[in-house]
Amino acid sequence: MSRITDIPIHVYGERDEQAVSQIETCATAGSGVAAALMADHHVGYSQPIGGVVAYSDHVSISGVGYDQACGNKAVKTNLRAADIPVRPIMNEVFRRVSFGIGRKNDEPVEHPVLEEISAAEFSPQRTLYQKAAAQLGTVGSGNHYVDLFEDEDGWLWIGVHFGSRGFGHNTTTGFLALAQGLSWGDKASAGEMHSPPVLLEVDSELGQAYLTAHALCSEYAYAGRDIVCDKVLEIVGAESVDEVHINHNDARLEEHDGRKLWVVRKGATPAFPGQRGFIGGSMGDNAVIVEGVGHPTSRDALYSTIHGAGRVMSRTKAAGRWRRRWVCGDRDCDTVIETGSPGETPGKGSCSRHPRARPRKVRMRVGGAVDWPSVQAEMVRKGIELRGGGAEEAPGVYKRLPEVLAAHEGQIRVLHTLRPIGVAMADANEHDPYKD
Repeated sequence: MSRITDIPIHVYGERDEQAVSQIETCATAGSGVAAALMADHHVGYSQPIGGVVAYSDHVSISGVGYDQACGNKAVKTNLRAADIPVRPIMNEVFRRVSFGIGRKNDEPVEHPVLEEISAAEFSPQRTLYQKAAAQLGTVGSGNHYVDLFEDEDGWLWIGVHFGSRGFGHNTTTGFLALAQGLSWGDKASAGEMHSPPVLLEVDSELGQAYLTAHALCSEYAYAGRDIVCDKVLEIVGAESVDEVHINHNDARLEEHDGRKLWVVRKGATPAFPGQRGFIGGSMGDNAVIVEGVGHPTSRDALYSTIHGAGRVMSRTKAAGRWRRRWVCGDRDCDTVIETGSPGETPGKGSCSRHPRARPRKVRMRVGGAVDWPSVQAEMVRKGIELRGGGAEEAPGVYKRLPEVLAAHEGQIRVLHTLRPIGVAMADANEHDPYKD
């Protein structure tokens, strides 16, 4: 346990000292009462991922983060995993579910949450209606996914992970501007990665407005995950028999040790006794359905647990830096063409496989630590149908989920272990500004 003055901060798993420093800064700001770092913790913007902070009179904009109400939903179906054709189903999932920033199909999406946004109590959110409508039911990029799983009894599960997309991101940027005395829509200073938290007094007009706006972001995120799961159920031809749905980027009023506190979780799953959660591993690792247990140490963790396996390698280190490179002009060829000098333009004949193709310049990752083709081959060996993805989300950039779960032994119990059989994510080259 780390202790700054009289504020207890419990740290689980292998310590990331930079993340510990971040959580100490968050806990000692404003009306901080207690904090905890889950075993999957790592550095995040202002508040670390896997960080939980309880305030008596404040809510943290930067603590909840840009991807407001990011969370997981798992659906148990009435089908056996062995009875479905996984490959064509994953092809259809990747075709009909939109990954990345835009919508890749013209299937209409309607939901009552859009009517709520059009008449939002916090009126500036109404200006985000068109973006919200365009992105509702889209998954985004990064570590967001749509997966198919087989549980220990052979039943098929669907699992999704994403949040409130551009609607939540723009809501956050708007409040960051307001907190700095600017107008909604002005460009606010985001600050450095280790900036102190941006706090609002809960009883202030701006604090109440944020909580109202955050609640609508949560409704929107829930609606999006419901829509995607319903679409996958339709593709599979299955019915839902059980569902687990929860946010892990959130601000909630909760009771702890007899006190009403505002608990801000960034990348942490609430785990009160009897409360279930869905926790994913990496694309090649098992996921789990867990349930909170009333263990004495659960109070130290602010009744929270991990939300995933936790990164051990940055996206840049894993995939390399973006660079402009010449490649073969044939769209089915991945040959990189080296030039003698940076300003040289290669001509036809530069690719021995396609000598007639005119080279083209593309933006690509260079110098990454992960051998992505080897990862793809490993997925095939494991029998996992992978669609999209990239080096920055490879299994090697994450901790092993069983090891992370072990750090919270006694606080949660595993109800189901889910083995991935299909994984769909945005392509590595898909740009998405709405990642946290």
